[in-house]
Amino acid sequence: MGLNLDEHPHRRYNILTGEWVLVSPHRTNRPWQGKREKPTLEEKPKYDKNCYLCPSNKRASGDINPKYTSAYSFINDFSALLSDTPNHEINNGLLKAKGESGICKVICFSPDHSLTLPLIQLEDIEKVIILWQKEYHELGNKDKINHVQIFENKGAIMGCSNPHPHGQIWAQHSIPQEVLKKTSKQIEYWKANKRSLLYDYVSQEITVQERVIFQNEDFVALVPYWAVWPYEIMIVPKRHLQRITDLTEKERKSFASSIKTITTKFDNLFETSFPYSSGIHQAPTDGKEHPEWHFHMSFYPPLLRSSTIKKFMVGYEMFANPQRDITVEQAAVTLKNLSNVHYSKKESELCQ
Repeated sequence: MGLNLDEHPHRRYNILTGEWVLVSPHRTNRPWQGKREKPTLEEKPKYDKNCYLCPSNKRASGDINPKYTSAYSFINDFSALLSDTPNHEINNGLLKAKGESGICKVICFSPDHSLTLPLIQLEDIEKVIILWQKEYHELGNKDKINHVQIFENKGAIMGCSNPHPHGQIWAQHSIPQEVLKKTSKQIEYWKANKRSLLYDYVSQEITVQERVIFQNEDFVALVPYWAVWPYEIMIVPKRHLQRITDLTEKERKSFASSIKTITTKFDNLFETSFPYSSGIHQAPTDGKEHPEWHFHMSFYPPLLRSSTIKKFMVGYEMFANPQRDITVEQAAVTLKNLSNVHYSKKESELCQ
């Protein structure tokens, strides 16, 4: 009997990291008597006088935000990295440490406290991308900044401490482990084929169409073959681009459209403000050309069966390797069939 990926436990290989994920599709029918999260139900005001990120408000540091009208950035008042940290090393036998310097910034997506990315206007998402480009360029050109990580934690269960629509950027001296793994695999493929690893992967996925959720002329959004999180999605430019600053104006609009479509589908899945961590992986800013790199944006949402049941990375996942129940193909079909119109908009249309 041959291996049936829809029924039999199997492992899938992550071409970007060289790691494996265990898939157990037969476990989707198991009953759930574990923890249930509280869904996000409260409606947020457009302006919250107690919010540290709203325009004109005082932050915890005492600084006052300007009356900004579009995407806005500032240095994090509680930065995980500090620019004046000495990069000295301590070696004491098997005990090693090294100072890590860097800059952390907060990116407010909108002055409107009530919004999230799927509810922000397309042209305003494009303004967020323009700010990402500016920050990546400016931070990456600073001395001793060799990597710039753009990311967003959305939702309380993802550790987000403020509901105002925002993300973060951590720019640092060293190149993080996850990026080093992806750099290594992409270099390996580039040297062997003189082509981008993700360019060839995306070309194959577009041909197969089994895991593609959405595509436009410039981008494709898909559930990666090796996805770990239940409804994980990766957005990849069809053209081989190393970094977001390589985008043309047209491609930037296509990128904004991809982000809005995917986050809208997430919300529509369980008709809730869908939590996730998202991040953009792109070429390091260490002064090297990095022709092997192909930038991409990943979304790691924890929800599994409903707005109240999430996937836990514990036990086997902590001590062995990642594991998932629902197959990526099942997740792709579910997401692909969801509307591109936000569920809250459809309800308001019905009331008119």
